[in-house]
Amino acid sequence: MKRVDKILVLAILLIAFFPAIRLTAGNEDRSGQAGASELLINPWSRSSGWGNANSASVRGLESLYTNVAGTAFTNKTELIFARTSWLKGSGVNISAFGLSQKVSETGVLCLSIMSMSFGDIPITTVDLPEGGIGTFSPNLMNIGVSYAKAFSNSIYGGIALKIISESISDATAQGVAIDAGIQYVTGEKENIKFGISMKNVGPRMKFTGDGLSFRGFIPGNANQFTVEQRSAEFELPSLINIGAAYDFTINSNNRLTAAGNFTSNSFTKDQYILGLEYAFKKILMLRAGYAYEKDILKKATRTSALTGPSAGFTVDIPMNKEKGSTFGLDYSFRASNPWQGTHCIGVRINL
Repeated sequence: MKRVDKILVLAILLIAFFPAIRLTAGNEDRSGQAGASELLINPWSRSSGWGNANSASVRGLESLYTNVAGTAFTNKTELIFARTSWLKGSGVNISAFGLSQKVSETGVLCLSIMSMSFGDIPITTVDLPEGGIGTFSPNLMNIGVSYAKAFSNSIYGGIALKIISESISDATAQGVAIDAGIQYVTGEKENIKFGISMKNVGPRMKFTGDGLSFRGFIPGNANQFTVEQRSAEFELPSLINIGAAYDFTINSNNRLTAAGNFTSNSFTKDQYILGLEYAFKKILMLRAGYAYEKDILKKATRTSALTGPSAGFTVDIPMNKEKGSTFGLDYSFRASNPWQGTHCIGVRINL
């Protein structure tokens, strides 16, 4: 392995493992103390269809959420457009776009944009609690840039930088976060896969803007002054994924993949995720998963709207067999209580 490759692998490992001590110190009692929780939402259809269980086997652009190392498997160019109805009935929608491009024999560069909208919310005041004076619309946006590389036939790694923006009409917060991950592929048919990834590690964020200021009197002075309040800083919801997957090749047309993932959350409960994916001729794929966390089976003590089960499918239509170009339609469903679940539909183009 070239020296520069060794340095990059070492950097990824250091970034992934250095926060581990801090992450394992987190516990469910800290739930609600972190901000930027949209970083914990998967905006892509395929990986969310089996509950993010595939951190070891995820491939292509969708790897940006579960394990950025998987983007190194991009053949040439990949584009994804996805739309998510988050907790259907809540009025929250997520739009996502991603582009990955192979820039060298072993390197892949990616760009992704995720935008979360909440619709128009009535403006209320102490004097006008019923509103009637207009609306405002919060907006959450994450922009990510990543680079992944195949270091050998077995080792793949990647690093991503994300810019985080949260805003309303008179207050904003900006921040940055780093993701890193490694995947290892082995077995006679390269059917055994392992992966580890770190997500959302970065400095604290805080809100600033006119919404935190008011006109008031300073004791001893008869004139009004604009007084700005200081907002509290908040941490990012860092986590570590550790996953494994095994491909059962039934015959040349049929494959069954079993995957498992452990997620160590620094501010919420840890998760144990299992998933299965069946593929027929790389054209039709069916998948299902279950994400378990403490007390998720008890309605009275459940701390997440998502109840665990998920499912999805993919239809990939070949466009050019010589170049391997395909057009794909993806769909996923995540069960929830309350609301009517989370639905995500995506369009994928491989060139």
